[in-house]
This record gives sequence, structure tokens and C-alpha cells, in this order.
Amino acid sequence: MNQSRSDRPRIGLALGAGSARGWAHIGVIKALAEMDIQPDLIAGTSVGAIVGAIHGLDALAGFEDWVLHLTRRDIIGYMDVGFSAGGFFEGKRLVRSFREHFGDVRFEDLRLPVAAVATELDTGLEIWLREGPVAEAVRASISLPGIFTPVRLDGRWLVDGGLVNPVPVSLCRAMGADRVIAVSLNGDLLGRHFRRAGGAVTMPRPSERSDPNWMDRLAAGIRERAPWLKMPTMPPLGSTAQNGSGETSPGLLQVTASSVNIMQDRITRSRMAGDPPDILISPRLAQMGLLEFDRAREAIAEGEASIRRMAPALRDLFEMD
Repeated sequence: MNQSRSDRPRIGLALGAGSARGWAHIGVIKALAEMDIQPDLIAGTSVGAIVGAIHGLDALAGFEDWVLHLTRRDIIGYMDVGFSAGGFFEGKRLVRSFREHFGDVRFEDLRLPVAAVATELDTGLEIWLREGPVAEAVRASISLPGIFTPVRLDGRWLVDGGLVNPVPVSLCRAMGADRVIAVSLNGDLLGRHFRRAGGAVTMPRPSERSDPNWMDRLAAGIRERAPWLKMPTMPPLGSTAQNGSGETSPGLLQVTASSVNIMQDRITRSRMAGDPPDILISPRLAQMGLLEFDRAREAIAEGEASIRRMAPALRDLFEMD
């Protein structure tokens, strides 16, 4: 952009929830930088909080290299099981890894204002985390119920911010943004797990999917590394479980994934109806599962592509030549 920071609109970047699809945020930030569009502040929910904090640390290039080399075994290694504490995984290893790479960073130390969204478990209140240790705030923001255990922070039990504000446009406004670029990762997801044929719900055949479901692989990895947990063997994702009427029934993993998608999509639509962003970026990642963190290259590339698709609108918004 040709304008100096003092005479141009203050730009806020709202990075949405979406688990592994959130690696697309890396591509979005890179592509925006290529257009000379630099955010002045970032608000992130869940994985958006992770990428926002990393960008605030000016460490996005190193982080991108790390996620590009993540393997399924690496990911399983970060999953510290905690069944008795409100979720499958405690997330302590993730926080420890963050601290090892970046130290005990506080929000006040970041090069630009960054905030994370979490949800108070007892009241359902939306909590904005803008001060104090970054690692604990990010860990709270990613605490997807049932997957990661809740986080105790400042006397409150906190869970994933996607329950209340999946794409935090309102937080960007509250932080002083004049223009908000929002990135939603869930807009094209509804119905990706299910398909209708002749009016009946059917599951995709294994040959029609690029990869088996990540949760099945994760369960297999846990059985291998921690056999004492006696993780049950799930039926194949494409198996044809039958209900009483003989129709094909969706499995547990399909129901869980689609339920999260529905919830976040509906909340996002509702929130944006009342407080729309100036530009909405929607990476097309319907083929990517919630926990397929080993597909970073694909997600990052689509994040870059989503900015290229919206480049004319971005140029108009910021009056760029």
C-alpha cells in the first residue's frame, strides 16, 4: 500500500477457528503481505489464535517450515492423553513445545496487538485474552470440547472460543480496527461428510476419498503407543452401518465432525449478520478433516489462493492501484 501507517485505515485481521484447516491462515498472511497489506492488529479464535500469536512474534516463516514437516507420528506425539480430565488430550506438550521455541512470551511483548478468544465453561461468556502469557491463552482458545481438556486461567475454566465467536470480527473492531479482513474456514463444509442418492443418506466409498479419516489414524497410533488405554477399534470411515430400516447410518466420527461444522458455520453466520467484516476470505478446504494437521502444504496453498481470488475486492477496499 502506498499510504503510510499514519494516514491509512487501521487494519484488523480476524482469523477463524477450524483446527487443521487453520494452517490456511499462514497462506493468507503471506499473500496479503505480497499485496503490501499488513495487519495492524490480529484477533484469533482457536487455531487462528495460534497463527496470530506466531505472526505477532514475527516467527511465521519458521513456524511454516515446522508445520510443513509435521508427520502423523509427530502429531500423535503431541497428544498427551487425559481421559479423566474433561477431554482426550491435555495439551501440555503443545504448550511446552511453544515455550521451548518462543520462551514465556506475553501479549505485551508482541510486535503488534494480538488477542485470543475463549469461552468460559461455567457461564458461556465470550472471553477476550489480551494480556499475560501467550501460551496459556492460546491453549485455552484451542480447547475444543471433548478433544482437549479445559484450561484453568484466572479462576475460570476456559474452552474453545469457536463455541461463541468462530471468526472474531467484533474483537477486531473493539481493538480499534477501521477495516476488518476476516478469514472463515467453515463456509464450504456443510454436507461434505454426507451425500444424498435417491433421497437416502450415503457415506462416500473409501476409493472416493483422498485419505482415511484422521481420527481413525490417531486412535490407531494411540493403540500402538499406549496399548494400556485399550482404545476401541473404530469401523472404517466408509463402512456401511445399517439402522433398523436398512438405511446406511452415519458413524460416530462423521456425526462429530459434521456437528462441529454445523455449529461453527451457524454461529459465524449469525455473528457476521450483526457485525460483518469489510472483506470475507473463505479458503476452500471442505476436503480436509478437523485434525489432519499433516496436510499443511495443501492448506497454506489454498490460503494463498483465497487471497488471489479476492485481490480485486481488496484493492478496491484499500484504494490500491
